[in-house]
Amino acid sequence: MSSSLISSSAPCVDAPVAPVDGLYRDHRPWLFGWLRRKLGCEHRAEDLAQDVFVRVIQGRKAVRAHEARALLTTIAKGLVVDHQRHAALEHAYLAYLAAMPESYAPSPETQAEQLQSLMQLDRLLAGLPPKARSAFLLSQLDGLTYPQIAERLDVSLSSVQQYMVRAMSACYEAFYA
Repeated sequence: MSSSLISSSAPCVDAPVAPVDGLYRDHRPWLFGWLRRKLGCEHRAEDLAQDVFVRVIQGRKAVRAHEARALLTTIAKGLVVDHQRHAALEHAYLAYLAAMPESYAPSPETQAEQLQSLMQLDRLLAGLPPKARSAFLLSQLDGLTYPQIAERLDVSLSSVQQYMVRAMSACYEAFYA
């Protein structure tokens, strides 16, 4: 079966796989309930449940029945963390705007563009190794010099330079490529 992603039979190493519609039909109600309890919002739970199945389809990996809930839960947890991080970022941005004098506030279109850019930068930073992300943030937000960053992260100056090249290259690719 070319569209096979899940087995509906009992757990077995050699169990055949069934189409993705079986995975969706058998596990969507459970996943939706799990997400609704985690998020406290039916609409967001529905959106994330759909996103989980989109990720499964995009992954094109065969999934055995006994692995289905573990896989769905792992994907869902990652999406919940992303959602919470994005919500916190959006809340911080809106708080920043609220504290700004109204005459300096950007237009609604500019606000939407800036928030979109912040979300894109957040995804980019989440994809960097922890020390590269820390070096970038220490440099760009805290204004530390490379020697100060090296001392703070307990790494060599050349490591900081490599981290910054990696982070800046990722930014360039994300925003200009």
